[in-house]
Amino acid sequence: MSIVILALLLTKILMGSVSLGRPQQLIKILEKADIDSTLFINGQMSPRLVSGNFLTTEGPAVSRDGNIYFTDKPADRIYRYDLEGKLSIFKERAGRPSGMYIDASDNLITCSGKEHEIWSTDLQGKSSVLLSSQDFEHLNGPNDLWINKNGDIYFTDSYYPAKENPSEKIKSDTTRQRVLLSPAQDRKNVKVVDQDLKKPNGIVGSADGKTMYVADIAANKTYRYSVGADGSLLDKTVFIEIGADGIILDERGNLYLTGNEITIGNASGKIIGHITTPSKKITNLCFGGKERNLLFITAFKEIYVLAMNVRGIE
Repeated sequence: MSIVILALLLTKILMGSVSLGRPQQLIKILEKADIDSTLFINGQMSPRLVSGNFLTTEGPAVSRDGNIYFTDKPADRIYRYDLEGKLSIFKERAGRPSGMYIDASDNLITCSGKEHEIWSTDLQGKSSVLLSSQDFEHLNGPNDLWINKNGDIYFTDSYYPAKENPSEKIKSDTTRQRVLLSPAQDRKNVKVVDQDLKKPNGIVGSADGKTMYVADIAANKTYRYSVGADGSLLDKTVFIEIGADGIILDERGNLYLTGNEITIGNASGKIIGHITTPSKKITNLCFGGKERNLLFITAFKEIYVLAMNVRGIE
């Protein structure tokens, strides 16, 4: 908040035009003044409900043409939300994916929660396994991923026990909560780039690939790293004292973090906005649409959209 705004607010309080009331009321006034209103179109901060007929939605990803793909994980299904706002089923028996990302060739790269693998699916729905336990070692369960311009895949490998029909062939290790790198030139040459985490979840990198963010949902922190020439993660620092399920960046370098609401932090880690829905928890989000300014939000049984005044960097 600027000094001028604070001075005006204090003046109004002293003159009696603004009552202090309970301390929470003053806090809300101060927080509202910190919101970057230029993020939103005509002050519209309420997402529109598209549908509420799902089990648990997750992992939205945008294709080159702006169509959005997302998963209903328990239903083992991937949906498409097209540029006309129409919903359709893209793929059945999709490996119960969580995090998804579309690469430069328009392949949908997914974290298979069922098989604990990384899959690639073309836009005709044909899938292949990119990384499995036979290629590297048993994975706890790939959760979310991000792909840089070179095609290198960074993914979080955290342990979430299966709620139903656990596979006996999967040997998860709760002691290793890590971020892994699968290089484009040698997918099987997987490298551990951070293993000092409680439960890593959301992950995203900057447009130039020089900065990485990882949300540790159990530690309630999101970390920022610089990316080394060899792909290693360096200079780990706490970016914001908030953990998250999914995270994304916009063109201004603002980071969006999901939870009970969407929290927006600027490039310095200062909170500059909140987006809420009637849902109890927001699982993930992405920017899509032809102009990449449509914020697409997954929230358990519901999906929402909100047109923004900024664009995503995917």
